[in-house]
Amino acid sequence: MIGVLGGTFDPIHFGHLRPALEIRQALGLREVRFIPLRQAVHRYQPLASADQRLVMLQAAVAGEAAFRVDDRELRRAGASYTYDTLVELRAELGAEEGICLLLGADAFTGFLSWYRPNDILELAHLVVMRRPGDAMMVEADLRVWVEPRLCLSAAELDQAPAGLVLFQDVTQLAISATSIRRLVAEGLSPRFLLPDAVIALIEGAALYR
Repeated sequence: MIGVLGGTFDPIHFGHLRPALEIRQALGLREVRFIPLRQAVHRYQPLASADQRLVMLQAAVAGEAAFRVDDRELRRAGASYTYDTLVELRAELGAEEGICLLLGADAFTGFLSWYRPNDILELAHLVVMRRPGDAMMVEADLRVWVEPRLCLSAAELDQAPAGLVLFQDVTQLAISATSIRRLVAEGLSPRFLLPDAVIALIEGAALYR
C-alpha cells in the first residue's frame, strides 16, 4: 500500500511530516506521496509559487527514504481535484495496489462536499488522522455514509485496494502554515515548527514577507 497526502504545503511543516511518518509506520505503507496542489478548490490559494512550494517539499522530505514528492497536480492546469489525481495513480499502479488517501480530521468533516466523493472511495481507502481519544463531531449524513465502510485495522485495509475508512490516531502538532507565515511576516523566527532546510529556502527567497 501507498499513502497519498495532498495540500498546499505553503509551507510544509512538522504538522504534516510527523503524522505522515506515524501513518506510514502504523499501516506498513511502502511510501507516502506528498502531492502539492496547483489551484485550491476548498481553501485559500497558495502564496508561494508552485516551484517554490515544490522545492520546499523536496527539501523537507530529503532525509526520509519512504517519503516521495509527486508534482502531477502542479503540472496539471486548472483546479486540483483529488479524484483526477487518484484516477491517474490507479492507472499507473494497477488495480491491486492499495492506495490510502490521508486526511486530517477537519478535512474529513467536509468530505462529502468534495468532487465525486463516492468515486474517490472506489479508487482509494480513506485514512483519517485524528488526535488520540478524539471523538470527532461529524454530521449525521457523514456518520451514515461511513458506517458500512468503517474498518478498524491496517490488516483490514490490506484485504482490498480501496473502499474502506480507517480512523488512525496520530500525534497532531498544533502547527499551521498560517501561523508560520504570520511569524515570518512579523520578522519572528519559525524555527522548530518546520525543517531548517525549509526555513533557509523561505529566508533565501524572502517568502511571506
